[in-house]
Amino acid sequence: MHHHGYLWTGSKQRFDDEALRRPPPPAPPPGDGKPELIRRHKEVKAEFPVVDLPPLETAYWLIKPAGLVIGTWHEPKEAAAWLRERLTEYAPRFLSQSDRDSERLALLPTNARDRLAQGGDVSHGFYLERPSYLSLALVCCFPNRARPELHCPVR
Repeated sequence: MHHHGYLWTGSKQRFDDEALRRPPPPAPPPGDGKPELIRRHKEVKAEFPVVDLPPLETAYWLIKPAGLVIGTWHEPKEAAAWLRERLTEYAPRFLSQSDRDSERLALLPTNARDRLAQGGDVSHGFYLERPSYLSLALVCCFPNRARPELHCPVR
């Protein structure tokens, strides 16, 4: 088992495009359905696997392009160290004072290490200066506990 790290920052408006953050339904709308629904289904089906937006379900990072992987670690403590570094880097820009709380921030990497050691994924999101958003994720590979059918993007 190993872990991949993902980082996304961007506008809150773009982050809020939830249709591009969730996989499309397996079956398209009926052929006699509303043209807008049919068009949107085709768009989401084509875009979801390649768009850099954080997926609503963390495991779906695994179907995204390998180029979005920021780092790969075989040990949970190494992945948690990356998370700690990113939190330290971005904390001064967190919009919420409670998100900048050092005691709270110190717990997140420790909790991440424990969760990764059990085969779980980790995902955190923070509002930055308006209207930006930061998404950090650590995803287990080989296999992913939540979505074992998903393949590792990095061989």
